[in-house]
Amino acid sequence: MHTDSMASKKNIWDSNSLRTVFSNRNIIRFILGRNYFSKSGAGFTLVELLIVIAIIGIIATGLVIAVNPLASIQKAQDTKRKSDLSQIQKALEAYYNDIGNYPPNFGETDYRIKGLNDNVVAWGDPWSPYMSTLPKDPNSSKKYVYDSTEQAYYIYASLDRAANDSQACKSGGAKCDNVPGSETCGAVCNYGVSSPNVSP
Repeated sequence: MHTDSMASKKNIWDSNSLRTVFSNRNIIRFILGRNYFSKSGAGFTLVELLIVIAIIGIIATGLVIAVNPLASIQKAQDTKRKSDLSQIQKALEAYYNDIGNYPPNFGETDYRIKGLNDNVVAWGDPWSPYMSTLPKDPNSSKKYVYDSTEQAYYIYASLDRAANDSQACKSGGAKCDNVPGSETCGAVCNYGVSSPNVSP
């Protein structure tokens, strides 16, 4: 009985009802309003192909504008920068609890953390025992900036979308007054965090 019902379904599909409705030829006929598969051999004209390509191009452009991949990448990178600086803050507080002061930056113009052995800790390298990897900026042309007086610290980054970010340093909000230089982040330092006893 089961095989009979399967056979009847196959017969319905094989008949000219469903197969005819959903065939590629009928879909093209519906869209373009002509029979391109008639025996006369008529096919797509160059103009019709160009129109279809133009329509596809317009739709693709609209999707790219709607999604805006560059803005999405920049937003993701800014989110990572904020997360990185927050993680570094936690490690610096652990360091302070152990040592009694914050680590100094490596030199007057080298805004990296000086490790326990007095060697520089490069961004992206381990900072044992406080962080398995000291984060570095997701954009290789930018870098984080660490500055310290040993009883206070400041960490700065350069956000891609600072103009659209309420947490960015700008007039009327947080100002990043202690940035050691305007381009030390590889671009303008426009986001900062600090030890609890000072403000960026």
